[in-house]
Amino acid sequence: MDLTDVFEWRGRKVRWRQMGSGPDVVFCHGTPWSSQLWGPYAEALSSEFTVYLWDMPGYGQSSKFPDHQVSLDLQSELLTDLVSHWELQSPHVVAHDYGGAVALRALLLHGCAFASLALVDVVALAPWGSDFFRLVGDNTEAFHALPSAVHEGALRAYIAGASHVGLTPGQMQDLASPWLDTDGQAAFYRQIAQADQAYTDEVQGLYPRLDLPVLVVWGKNDTWIPVDRAHRLAELIPGAQLELVDGAGHLIQLDQPVQLATTLHRWLTSQATMR
Repeated sequence: MDLTDVFEWRGRKVRWRQMGSGPDVVFCHGTPWSSQLWGPYAEALSSEFTVYLWDMPGYGQSSKFPDHQVSLDLQSELLTDLVSHWELQSPHVVAHDYGGAVALRALLLHGCAFASLALVDVVALAPWGSDFFRLVGDNTEAFHALPSAVHEGALRAYIAGASHVGLTPGQMQDLASPWLDTDGQAAFYRQIAQADQAYTDEVQGLYPRLDLPVLVVWGKNDTWIPVDRAHRLAELIPGAQLELVDGAGHLIQLDQPVQLATTLHRWLTSQATMR
């Protein structure tokens, strides 16, 4: 799905798209993904909601300039400014993976108001970051210089581990292709190298202060961020609801799309009715 609009922010080009009408819903993606994962969900919900998709700088259709930071602290500042740019007073937010940390930081540190928050297999609690992340962080230039075929093999193996049921060739190609050219390869390793648990450590102690409806959704078979984090996160957030999805890994959008779509529609409809 093409992101048809551009928000110029601190020298970056942030691509985004708005669809539909009704209560506002903002989707936040994670790494190494893009808004493409949320596209079918946003499109389906656009008959009842005004939906917003955006790609973080360094990802998807947004700019990937090598001298620009792509870390979580910066992305949360961007989300805050983007919500202001859209003139949204208090949108519902649906976030996956890194997008969860970005949304939580925007809410807790930057005063970005949300009506509700759905956290789907999110980066939010220590410890996180795999051995692969640490290896890249210690050897970033070497990974930038990998032969393209070696990089592609490592990338595809990495992505495959996020799915429990297995990806179709088409799904794998869609997820891998943004990272396969020279700029994409550098951007892929750059965002891993800038991953820092300090950015969630800053806000983890503030989760008990959250005062909005929160839904925690998790794939029971997530090997990237195991399901015990879902239980811990739901316990830390007052009044949070918890839904666990059988047969889903970290890429819950592709592993169990019907169940996730039903869960999100039920949640968003209930929250919109309460306002």
